[in-house]
Amino acid sequence: MSVPASFSSSPILSLTEAATSISQLQQVHAYMLKTGLFHHTFAASRLLTAATTISHHSLSYVESIYTHVHRPNSYIYNTMIHAYATSETPDLSFIVFLKLLYENSQVYADKYTFTFILKACARVCRGKEGKQIHGIVLKNGLGDDEYIKNTLIHMYAKCGCFEVARNLLDRLQKDDAVSWNALLSVYTQMGLVELARELFNEMPVRNVESWNFMVSGYVNCGLVEEARDVFDVMLVKDIVSWNAMISGYAKSGAFGEVLVLFEDMQTMEVRPDNCTLVNVLSACAGLGALSQGKWVHAYIDRNGIEVEGFLATALVDMYSKCGCIEKALEVFDNVLKKDISTWNSMIAGLSIHGSGHHALKMFNQMISGGFTPTEVTFISILSACSRAGLVSEGLMMFDHMVRVYGIQPTIEHYGCLVDLLGRRGLLNEAKELLNKLTVKESPIVWQSLLASCRNHDDVELAEYIARKLFELEPKDTAGYVQLSNFHASLGRWNGVMEVRTRMRENGLKKEPGCSMIEIDGTVHEFLAGEGVIVEPPRLKV
Repeated sequence: MSVPASFSSSPILSLTEAATSISQLQQVHAYMLKTGLFHHTFAASRLLTAATTISHHSLSYVESIYTHVHRPNSYIYNTMIHAYATSETPDLSFIVFLKLLYENSQVYADKYTFTFILKACARVCRGKEGKQIHGIVLKNGLGDDEYIKNTLIHMYAKCGCFEVARNLLDRLQKDDAVSWNALLSVYTQMGLVELARELFNEMPVRNVESWNFMVSGYVNCGLVEEARDVFDVMLVKDIVSWNAMISGYAKSGAFGEVLVLFEDMQTMEVRPDNCTLVNVLSACAGLGALSQGKWVHAYIDRNGIEVEGFLATALVDMYSKCGCIEKALEVFDNVLKKDISTWNSMIAGLSIHGSGHHALKMFNQMISGGFTPTEVTFISILSACSRAGLVSEGLMMFDHMVRVYGIQPTIEHYGCLVDLLGRRGLLNEAKELLNKLTVKESPIVWQSLLASCRNHDDVELAEYIARKLFELEPKDTAGYVQLSNFHASLGRWNGVMEVRTRMRENGLKKEPGCSMIEIDGTVHEFLAGEGVIVEPPRLKV
C-alpha cells in the first residue's frame, strides 16, 4: 500500500502508532473526524491497525472504525479478517471475506487475505469452506505461495483431512521445517503423539519449534517421562522448551523436578520468563519450600519484573502455603493490577490459616472493587467459614452463590458445606444434605462427614456412612481406614478386626502416608516407614 507523501510525516499518524490505550486512540480518532483525515483510506487503515493491536479482548471499537470506512482497501479488509480469525468470533471473518470478493470490484484478495481466512477455517474446523477457498487460491494463481501452502496444510489437518494435508506436504518442492511443523503441530495439539512421533522421525529438517511441539505434545498427554527423553536430546533449547518441560513436571506434581530444571536453567544462563516463575513458585508452594520461594521473589525484584496477574497470584499462593500469611498479604497489598485470580488466592490463603473473618472482609472488598466472584472464590470463602466455625456466614455465602450470582454448586461447594456443618456437630443436617446429592463424586464428601462423626463420637452415624461408602466405592480404602481408626479410638477392637478383614477379602491395602519438611533450604520428602526419597537441590542465591 503506497503512503501519500502528505501523510507520511503527519504528527497525528505518529500519535496513532504510539497510542497504548483505547482512550488515547479515541482522541486521535476524534481529531481525524474533525479534520476529515479519517476519510483518507491510508489514515483510516493506520487507526484500524492500532485499534486491533490495543483491543485484545473486545473488537467493538475496531468494528466501529471499520463500518465507517467508505472505501476500504485490501489492507483494511485483511486487517479485519485477521482480527476476527484470531478472536473469539472467527466466523465473522467469513462475512468480511465475502464482502471483499463480491461487493468491491476494485479491491482484490491477495496472499495475506487467503492466509488469514484459511486460519479462520482452521479455528472453526470448516473443511468444506477451506476446500472452496483452496479452489479460489488456485484460480488466482497463488497455489505455489509458501505461506498459503503451509496454512493449507495446517487447515486440512485441523479439519481432520490428514491425507489431504500429507499429500500437500509430500508435493512440496523443497524441505522446509515450517511446512512439516504445520502438520506436526496439529498432531500434538490433538494428542496424536504416535502419529506425531512418526512424522517427527520422517522430517528431513527440524528446528527448535519441531522439538518443542514434541515435548509439549507428550506433556499435554501426561507422558512427562517421554517428554523428558525428547528434551534431554535437544541440542538447542529456547525458553519455550524449558517452560514446556517445567510446566509438565508442575502439572504432574513432580515439584522437586521443577526446582532441578530451574537450577539447570540458571547454570545454562537461560533467562526465565513469567511462565517459568509462576511454575517454579507453584512448585515451591507444593513443597513448602519457603527459602526457594523467597529466592524467586528476590529475583523478581532484582530484575524489575512487574508483579501482576498470574505472577502475583503465584506469589500470594506460595507465601500462604509456606506459612507466611503476613508476607502474602504484603505482596497482595502491593499489587497494583489485581485480577480475580489474585483475590481468590488471597482469600484461599486466609482460609488455610483459619482467618475466616478476615477472608469475609476480603471478599467484601473484592465485591466493592467491582469483581464478580467465581466458583473458585466461593470454594475458598466456604472453606474459610468452615475452618473458622462460621456456620451462619457460610450458609449465607452458599445462598448468595446460588441466588445472587447464579452459580451451580459443585461437589467442592457441597464438600465445604458438609465440612462446615460437621465441624459444628450438625451431623444430621449434613447427612440430609448429602442424601439429596446424586453426583458421582459424592463419596469424597461422605468421607468428610465420616471424619466429623469420629470427632463427635457418633458411632451409629459413622457405621451408616461407612456402609454407604462401601456401596458407592467398594474398592476405595479411605472409608475403611477411617472407620477402623474410629473403632480403635473407642477401643472397639472387634470392629477394627472386622473392617480389616473386609479389606483383605476385597484385596485392598492402605497406601503409605507421605510428608515433606524443609531443613536448611532443602526439601525432604518421606514415606511412612521409609527414608528420604526426594531431595530437590537448594537454589543458588
